[in-house]
Amino acid sequence: MPAFFPRKRIIFLVLLLYIGALPALAAGNVAPAAPVPSKPLQPKHIDWSFEGLFGAYDRPSLQRGFKVYKEACSSCHALSHVAFRDLGGPGGPGFSAAEVAAIAAGYKVLSEPDRDGKKGDAGGAALMRQATPADNFPPPFANEQAMRKAMNGALPPDLSLIGNTRAGQSDYIYSIITGFGQKPAAHEKIAPGMHYNPYYPGHQIAMPPPLTDGAVIYGDGTMSTVDQEARDVVTFLAWAGDLQTDERKSATVGVILCLILFTGLLYFFFRHIWRPWH
Repeated sequence: MPAFFPRKRIIFLVLLLYIGALPALAAGNVAPAAPVPSKPLQPKHIDWSFEGLFGAYDRPSLQRGFKVYKEACSSCHALSHVAFRDLGGPGGPGFSAAEVAAIAAGYKVLSEPDRDGKKGDAGGAALMRQATPADNFPPPFANEQAMRKAMNGALPPDLSLIGNTRAGQSDYIYSIITGFGQKPAAHEKIAPGMHYNPYYPGHQIAMPPPLTDGAVIYGDGTMSTVDQEARDVVTFLAWAGDLQTDERKSATVGVILCLILFTGLLYFFFRHIWRPWH
C-alpha cells in the first residue's frame, strides 16, 4: 500500500499542472480584442449671439463668415440650399442689391436648354451661364463621383444644412475646425491621408485644417485669427441652415407679448365684473 502513494502523488501533481495550463492555452487561441474606438472630446462651449429666444445674428460677423466660406470652404463644400438673394434678405448678412448681384456674377450655373433643346455644346460640355441673385449657390463639383475622385474618396457635406442638424451643433462645428494641430496619444495610430482631431468621432478626419491665421483679409479691419474665422463662419453657417430664424423669433416674441397682454385684460375684466359679488 505505501508503494502506491508516490505514484498517486505524481498523478495528482500532473492533473493540477494540466488544469492550471488550460486558461493559458485557451487564451492563446482567442483573437485579441478589437481596440475600443476613441470617444470624441466634448465640444467647446461658445456664447453665440444668435442662441436663445432673444438672440440675434451679428450682421458684421455674418458678412465676415460669408467671406471665410467663400475663400476657405467653397472649393470643397456646397451651399446649395441658399440663394444669392438671401444674402440681402431680412435677418441675413445685409448685403446691398448691388453687392448681391456682384457676388452672383462671380459664379457660373447650369444654363437652360438652347433653342434646339440641347443642354451641352458640340464637345459635350454642359451649357453654363452667369448666375443671378435668384439662383442658388452652385456646387463645387458636377456630381458626387467627381467630388469623391477629387477628394480621395471623401464626400464633403453640404454646409447649408450642417448648422441645424442637432442642438449644440455650432459648438461642435467650431470645435472641429479649431481642433487641429494637436498630437495624438501614443496608442492612437493615424491612418494615411487622415488628420488627428480629438473632437471628431474616432479622432481621425479626412478634412485637412481648413483655417489658418490670416486665411482671409477682413474689410472691416478685424484680425483674422483662426478663432475669429471659426466664430464668423460658424455664425454664417448657423444662419444658412435656418434663414428665417430672426423672423420666427420676432414672431414668437410678439405672440408671447400678445398673450401676456390678453391675460392681463382678462384678469382686469374678471375683477371688474365679479367685484359686486365679492
